[in-house]
Amino acid sequence: MNVSTTNNPFCSVIPLSTPGIFAAKLLLPFGSALDPVGKRGAHDLLASLLSRGCGTFSNEAMADLVEGCGAGLRCDAHEDALTLSLRCTVDDADRLLPLLNAMVREPHLDQDQVDLERSLSIQAIQRQREDPFHLASLGWRQLAYGSGGYGHDPVGLEEDLQTIDRDDLVALAEQLPTGSCAFAVAGSLPPHFTSDLVAAAGFQDWPSALNQALPPSPGSDGAGITQTIQLQPMDTEQVVLMLGQAAVGHAHPDDLPLRLLQCHLGAGMSSLLFQRLREEHGVAYDVSAHFPALIGAAPFVLSASTASDRAGLTLKLLHEIWMELGTQLLCPEALALAKAKFIGQVAHGLQTCSQRAERSVQLQSMRLPEHHDQICIERLETLTAEDLNAAAQRWLSQPLLSLCGPASTLDTLSRQWQRP
Repeated sequence: MNVSTTNNPFCSVIPLSTPGIFAAKLLLPFGSALDPVGKRGAHDLLASLLSRGCGTFSNEAMADLVEGCGAGLRCDAHEDALTLSLRCTVDDADRLLPLLNAMVREPHLDQDQVDLERSLSIQAIQRQREDPFHLASLGWRQLAYGSGGYGHDPVGLEEDLQTIDRDDLVALAEQLPTGSCAFAVAGSLPPHFTSDLVAAAGFQDWPSALNQALPPSPGSDGAGITQTIQLQPMDTEQVVLMLGQAAVGHAHPDDLPLRLLQCHLGAGMSSLLFQRLREEHGVAYDVSAHFPALIGAAPFVLSASTASDRAGLTLKLLHEIWMELGTQLLCPEALALAKAKFIGQVAHGLQTCSQRAERSVQLQSMRLPEHHDQICIERLETLTAEDLNAAAQRWLSQPLLSLCGPASTLDTLSRQWQRP
């Protein structure tokens, strides 16, 4: 990634040959993992309010300015951070970029907007209850992380959202300018814009992520887990199975071997999950391997959906595949294919200005170098099948299972799982 910096290390500038397109990302280290006890969903609710009026702009005036420029402005809450995103033309960047500063320093948090966004969040949660994949995912989170920061979806819980008031959100908003923030812009930038960027946006005195120690991970690693299965009964024709374990953070040396295993298991129709469950046995509607980039112990999870009468075989196959990770070496062809898929994923994730800027702030927030992805690609040459096998033995030896589907089928699968 070709990156330069302004005089302030707080900002990374990524010049790209684009037709007048500009993207900016501001990452604040206040994600849903830091939701206060009994207030799960607070940071996600705060994120939805930051773009609804700030500084001298009312909600309507702010929307008119952004939409009048044909731009996009939003804030999203993730487990580890709030991310403010701006997409616009280079010509409009000078007047839109200061909005990011005002959203963080001077959010309005009007009571009517708080009530509206809370209502929308509760409606979203109610809709999610109809999704067996979401229920299985929630069950797995609770099983793996318990009451830890990663133990709930960023949108939160309905009963907690109903107790969150404006004072709670004001208290969280007051912390935002104090965090170790990361900022990046990408696009076809004129020369003067690079040197004047930080001053123009009002970020001169913001603390830089690069100058502060990495905060401790708020997500539990699941230590002390005694239960290994979670059941979510649902009146549906299908069964969703999620098998996995809390593994490592993105900055950990074993992240790359595990990421290659993820590619081997779930990337494309040549992946092991697709071939074994769909092509060979025809038992699954959908399969995937999930391993997000988080500061703390990230979930490494295999998932599949199947019909009730095929759920037993699906569970057996998933467990067999999982156990093979630490007991069998990948053949040279499978290892080479996994490495090629990883390189493809890196390239696919850096195609747009927005993707480049987002990856930059993510790496800054984790205290990783801007060329981290290139370092990983170069490291691929020395990684062996034995390295992947050893990483699996260290981190993937105690899987946890979450199931969602008809109660009678879940009872049968539970007995199957408990057998030696």
